[in-house]
Amino acid sequence: MSRPSAAVYRRRRLLAVVVLLAVIAAIGTGVWLAIAQPWSSGSDADPAPASQPPTPVASDSATPEASASASPEPTGDETATPEIVACQAADVRVVAVTDADTYAAGELPQLSIELTNNGPDCTMNVGSSTQKFTVTSGSDEWWRSTDCQTEPSDTIVTLEAGKTVSSATPVIWDRTRSSVDTCDEKNRPRAPGGGASYHVAVEIGGFKSGTSKQIILR
Repeated sequence: MSRPSAAVYRRRRLLAVVVLLAVIAAIGTGVWLAIAQPWSSGSDADPAPASQPPTPVASDSATPEASASASPEPTGDETATPEIVACQAADVRVVAVTDADTYAAGELPQLSIELTNNGPDCTMNVGSSTQKFTVTSGSDEWWRSTDCQTEPSDTIVTLEAGKTVSSATPVIWDRTRSSVDTCDEKNRPRAPGGGASYHVAVEIGGFKSGTSKQIILR
């Protein structure tokens, strides 16, 4: 048996190469289709759109209706506490108070203040800088608490409507005649006793007591 000629071998190799290329081409086409196909085989669903429409973004220039709805006009705090104003003389009753009506020889009167607010809640300076006690006998002014006062101070308080309050620390009258020139003297003139009558009046925060309080010195 004679061997095929060289020409035959060449034709066979060429045919094999052509067949191999055809197979590769078929496989390659199937792979591309598997990757590029966007839906499953046999699906009844419509193909998905290539791209979704952009999500709407809020505009910086809202319509008048939207602006009014988003930013309503402030209505104020209806529960806010009304501002408390300064007390008025017509609303505050000032009374001079003493710890007794009659004092035996050697007893020193203790003087205090009573305030009644007949108006609305209000503020008032009740510090010692605004207090002034005066003791008189007839037309003779014997003693003033401000003549020898030291280190006066301010104290702002709120007087509640309809309430009555009293000073906590009384002022002591030493039963002498006061003067800004005799504060350091130990032998100032002493107020006569023996049943002598004196009247105590007070002023605080610019408001004066309507009447004075009578006391008797024995």
